[in-house]
Amino acid sequence: MSDVPDLPEGYEFSADPARVDADRVHGWLSCDTYWALGRPREKQERAMASSLNFGVYATDSGEQVAYARVVTDRALFAWLADVYVDPSVRGKGVGTAFVGRIRDHLAPFGLTRLLLATEDAHEVYARLGFRPLERPEQYMAHSFE
Repeated sequence: MSDVPDLPEGYEFSADPARVDADRVHGWLSCDTYWALGRPREKQERAMASSLNFGVYATDSGEQVAYARVVTDRALFAWLADVYVDPSVRGKGVGTAFVGRIRDHLAPFGLTRLLLATEDAHEVYARLGFRPLERPEQYMAHSFE
């Protein structure tokens, strides 16, 4: 899709789960997010094992600078979750380019819907075609907490 900006020079996208730095990702999510604060490592590992995992990496060092995962049936539905960009690269366009590449990676599946939830990044996602639910009254959620 043509609306995806390029990653900044020196960074690369990968859908290879073997490249994910699980220690770093767990540290980011469990210590520096509003949605996963305190998430146990074992729960994070199970979530990653059942998801498609994506990252952005510095090309010179190989260090991971962003992470996200997608839960999907690979046919109709996907949920974008745990999107995190390291504070050291925020504001450089990494996040928008990253999410755009994830969206484009999923396009060949023929999904009808890619959902996400955010408290504070609506404008980032809107640039890539995400919109509020047309009929939120149709959606329901069950919480086990």
